[in-house]
Amino acid sequence: MNLNCVTNIFTKTLLLASLVVVMLSCKTEKKTEEKSKPNVILIMIDDQGYGDVGALGNKNINTPNIDALHAQSTRFTDYHVSPTCAPTRAAIMTGHHNYRTGVFFTIKGRSLILERETTMAQVFKENGYKTAMFGKWHLGDNYPFRPQDKGFEEVLMNNGGGVGQTMDYWNNDYFDDTYVHNGKLEKFEGYCTDVWFDNAKKYIGKQKDKPFFCYLSTNAAHSPYWVADEYADPYKNNEEIPNAAFYGMITNVDENIGKLVAYLKSIELMDNTILIVTTDNGSAAGNKMGKGQDRLDGFIAKGNNAGMRGVKASMYEGGHRVPFFIHWKDGGINVGRDIDALTAHYDVFPTLVDLCGLELKEDLNFDGSSLVPLMNGDNSNFEDRIVYVNTQFSTDPVPWKRTALMHQNWRLVEGTELYNLDTDPEQRTNLADQYPEKVQEYKEAYDKWWAEISPTFEEKPYFIIGNEAENPTTLFCHDWHTDTFTPWKQDHIREGQVNNGFWRVKVEEAGTYTLKLRRWPEESGLALGDKAPVRAALEGTSVTPSKKGKALNIKDSRIKIQGIEMSKKVDLSKEFVEYTVELEKGETHLETWFTLDNGVEIGAYYAKIEKI
Repeated sequence: MNLNCVTNIFTKTLLLASLVVVMLSCKTEKKTEEKSKPNVILIMIDDQGYGDVGALGNKNINTPNIDALHAQSTRFTDYHVSPTCAPTRAAIMTGHHNYRTGVFFTIKGRSLILERETTMAQVFKENGYKTAMFGKWHLGDNYPFRPQDKGFEEVLMNNGGGVGQTMDYWNNDYFDDTYVHNGKLEKFEGYCTDVWFDNAKKYIGKQKDKPFFCYLSTNAAHSPYWVADEYADPYKNNEEIPNAAFYGMITNVDENIGKLVAYLKSIELMDNTILIVTTDNGSAAGNKMGKGQDRLDGFIAKGNNAGMRGVKASMYEGGHRVPFFIHWKDGGINVGRDIDALTAHYDVFPTLVDLCGLELKEDLNFDGSSLVPLMNGDNSNFEDRIVYVNTQFSTDPVPWKRTALMHQNWRLVEGTELYNLDTDPEQRTNLADQYPEKVQEYKEAYDKWWAEISPTFEEKPYFIIGNEAENPTTLFCHDWHTDTFTPWKQDHIREGQVNNGFWRVKVEEAGTYTLKLRRWPEESGLALGDKAPVRAALEGTSVTPSKKGKALNIKDSRIKIQGIEMSKKVDLSKEFVEYTVELEKGETHLETWFTLDNGVEIGAYYAKIEKI
């Protein structure tokens, strides 16, 4: 071999070695960059109000771990959400006012997030984050509304808005229940809150090389108020506590938060994890109204509501002002500090975009603003802002209905009641007659806002059938569109509540479909003519027996979809009545009927649709 050959071989070897070093270096730099991104854990506690926290003035509740985190966090003391569950969750997930997302209420098909909406999970995923959610979603349990359709890769959830609701697994009672794990039913041992946190920790433990976004959304302390006696007993026989089990559920959540923090420290992830603790609406059971007071909007006689009027679902402060605090040691957010500016649920997403340096593929036109400038001492975006919150007990929004307009220290409620919180924090004195110019100014601002946002109501959420993402699809009476009562609890099904409505359905692909109409859920194994056995109480807990089941003597059934009407006699020994129908692609309504022996008509509580 001559000298030139040797030189060429040596040169090529050097180049190859250099290339390997560069590739390894780039890979290491990318890995280091990914690891340096902060992790995010968003904890959403259900139905816990501002006054249901020890650190916020409640001397009767035991929340030492929330209190400890609160002491080392930036606290937003005038933070507001929607007065009920699903609307708040929609606003937090999207950075949009809940009206813009299609979510106006918790039932009647108005807890379903519009397909067009982009969630923070989708953006985190696009930015290289692993994404997971554990617990309560409440923005739709069918395609295209499910968390896995909205950016979450790992999903462990209970259906509906709480245990014992119509879409929840039959006879779940918080203990050793069956949940939906990545689209499949799976039974878990333990109390629901423990299950969410334990599985979240297992998931987090596997995320060493990539940053993660974990949405930990407990269904506690939503009703029914069921918890082990060891948590409720310390609060019993205390005249200042309206509901011992409710406080017990919160104490269990607190215990799990403490275990989570300890675990994050043990695996050295705590310092570079953004940890947010908040709740979805005002207190559901931590207070009791005075005699003769409205059950939602009255003045508190018992419990701690931080001096506010109203509770969950109220248009007054107690319905929508809730705790919100954020901790991130590596980001310098680890010293107790209060920020009093008016902030809201739709500020959370843009805040995380800033804190995590997330890139947006498109302008999402947030209704909210990043809280980062506020944390850095710049309140210019917040000095003159107006925030609107409401809950609509209806399928379509109505101007001013149960709405609060908030501006600085002023509150205009339903367009007619004006309050100054600086002098009247309990909202007892209506100042509308004293400040007519201010009322008019606020009403004009509202009219301008309504004119901008109301055209977005035209787009409706539709269940998509015939898509491989979910075929078959089971629809629940919880999501009927109706102007009257909707059976949203399993006990309503047991009692045979008389009602009906329609489902909005989009047929993805023309073809042959089967429809199975049921009175009982499939997992119950009950026939159409059966009476459900009573679910028993659970020893050592506050779980109470279910209501007694009622047999319905159903004679006939019928359906209506895309102008097609069909009817069939009912065999009460069968679990369902089955129809086969040819459907065209497009949007439509599905209506179902069961006719009882006395001529009364009700809807099928469950309808299973499959493209064959």
